[in-house]
Amino acid sequence: MDNRVPPRAAGPGPRRRDRHGRGMRGPIAPPQVPLAASRADVFADLVQDSVERLERRWPQLADIDFLVLEVPRLDGSGEQVWSDEAVPLGGVVPARDGRRARVVVYRRPVEIRTKGRDERAALVHEVVVEQVAELLGLTPETVDPRYGED
Repeated sequence: MDNRVPPRAAGPGPRRRDRHGRGMRGPIAPPQVPLAASRADVFADLVQDSVERLERRWPQLADIDFLVLEVPRLDGSGEQVWSDEAVPLGGVVPARDGRRARVVVYRRPVEIRTKGRDERAALVHEVVVEQVAELLGLTPETVDPRYGED
């Protein structure tokens, strides 16, 4: 069979189709679309939303760092210490030696305990309120009057 169309030379440009000549190559959604956001990014946004809600009432929270970590670390100096206590959902690191105070929320333990986005957002807010209350030496109800309502 005589093929009159010469084959296209493979150049340095991007391929527009898959190796079988069909379909798109590359991501399904652009990075700015929520579909492309990772679970960690979505979780960090939930923590940030909760912090912003509390900062309206407590402006001193601007001096506190809020962090999201995957899981809590084991205590000890290299030795693994196991206990029967429940896995923490968050923690507080008080300010010292010129470092700002920190509130930490652990992503994986919170995700495991929730089923949907709304439930996850409520639990994240509860954890943030509890940790801020501990840091400020107040009750959670003082930090957020709607604490515990659901």
